[in-house]
Amino acid sequence: VSIVFENEDIVLVNKPAGLVIHPCHGHYSDTLLSYLAWHYRLLPEQPLLCPIGRLDKDTSGLILIAKNKYAAQQLERQRANHTLSRVYLALAEGHWTNQSKSGLIDRPIEKVPECFNRYQVADTGRPSRTEYEVLSEFTYTETPFSLVRLKLQTGRTHQIRVHMASLSHPLLGDSIYGHEGFLGFDRAALHSFEITCQLPGHQDLAVFSSEMPEDFQKMIAESKKLSSTLIW
Repeated sequence: VSIVFENEDIVLVNKPAGLVIHPCHGHYSDTLLSYLAWHYRLLPEQPLLCPIGRLDKDTSGLILIAKNKYAAQQLERQRANHTLSRVYLALAEGHWTNQSKSGLIDRPIEKVPECFNRYQVADTGRPSRTEYEVLSEFTYTETPFSLVRLKLQTGRTHQIRVHMASLSHPLLGDSIYGHEGFLGFDRAALHSFEITCQLPGHQDLAVFSSEMPEDFQKMIAESKKLSSTLIW
């Protein structure tokens, strides 16, 4: 478990891609919560371990976990009033020629009927809003792709993946909304990059960030248009 920050109320973990958070079918002991429970096994009293928000199995990056009921209530309240915010990085297909490189995607999302794990933009869906900004554009083996910064205003299942696909820029490797294995990516290229929140019992905002994941760095480094202006 890669712990970024911890105090008596929360633990902030940098989750690797491919790891599920909760035990589920096919994953009973190989989960983030199982690993954390093992990490805290020698404590006299086991912490609550309540994830605030969710990350898909293939999404890497920061996940905030409350260690007691008080912290969970405080952080869920911040999620509801948008004091707690999350910023993601994504690698997406294509360049943004003749498209705005920043803006707000305000498109309702609903579950696709009779589909187990697929969602779509639809007028009858729940309100869904994602802020986006194209940070840089690259080309690898004559194939264009982009690095995009995304901030959630709402938190629907697959929201970023659905919204990006609706703009004709699905995430690299997204087997549901894009093209499986695109440019060699074996997962949807999404990373939870930054979390801003008030730590329980504190008034000031705390900002936590993580490094760009290794597969992102490798793809950008190997591209033909590595930008020297990006600083992380």
